[in-house]
Amino acid sequence: MQSILRETDFKWLGPKKIGKVRDIYEHDGKLVLVSTDRHSSFDRIIAHIPRKGEILNRITAFWMEKTKDIVPNHFISMPDPNVTIAKKCKPLPVEAVVRGFLTGVTSTSIWTHYQAGKRDFGNFKLMDGMRKNQRLLRPVFTPSTKEDTHDRTMTPQEMVNEGIIDRVTIDTVERVALQLFERGQKIAKKQGLILVDTKYEFGMDEAGELTLIDEIHTPDSSRWWYADSYEEKFRNGEEPTYFDKEFLRLWFMQHSDPYKDEVLPRAPLKLVKELSSRYQKIYRDITGESIRPLRAPVSARISKNLKKHLAA
Repeated sequence: MQSILRETDFKWLGPKKIGKVRDIYEHDGKLVLVSTDRHSSFDRIIAHIPRKGEILNRITAFWMEKTKDIVPNHFISMPDPNVTIAKKCKPLPVEAVVRGFLTGVTSTSIWTHYQAGKRDFGNFKLMDGMRKNQRLLRPVFTPSTKEDTHDRTMTPQEMVNEGIIDRVTIDTVERVALQLFERGQKIAKKQGLILVDTKYEFGMDEAGELTLIDEIHTPDSSRWWYADSYEEKFRNGEEPTYFDKEFLRLWFMQHSDPYKDEVLPRAPLKLVKELSSRYQKIYRDITGESIRPLRAPVSARISKNLKKHLAA
């Protein structure tokens, strides 16, 4: 399908590093970040979702423009819907996770820990008698490490004690992350959405200034609920209406052992199209803008736009 960007091979840009979703080139002292349509789960690529890369790239550009007064970011330009030209920064070894609600199902979620009896989370405490999906009195900062094996959720003090990051930097990251989250929730509310929780990544630029990098408030880095039905569903003990991409992951779990099988079955076209449609809808819901129909093969369009931009 011409509308799917599986990978790129722009040798004229220089050496390429391959991430889960992005192909990353270093060109003329800057990073060229190409967002592909790769869909990752179970620590592997399970499908390619048309226009997913474009949507993640566009949403990040949208939010970096909306938050650049809070903290500098690495965004320089977007010469193509799938491409961001960015400043090189030295990434910090932490993920800045902010949560606005008592929710989640994984082993690292605060709801899982709360159910197990935990109330003191180091830098904040929760009261007894809270329910799943309840709004917290104020958003909380629950950073984690970035490691090759398994990320660890730690308190800021624990990170300082282990020498992962210094106190001044982690305090600054916490302050900025909470400001970004507040801005995100405020804008989301106007769009009829709830920004539930998210993660941010930061780096230091050449001048040693804290800089927002990677992505921000995308459906891959954030949990999104729809606001119109939240209160009623919470009162009734029902799950909120949310942006759902789990159905494809569940299909693979039902039809294979995605952690062990060397070859996975091909994702059903119907589910791939449905997920593509959902990504496009969440883009419209977040930004208020629509995605135009594709008019050219994606890879050829990117190459043309990049060469024109870099020659300017």
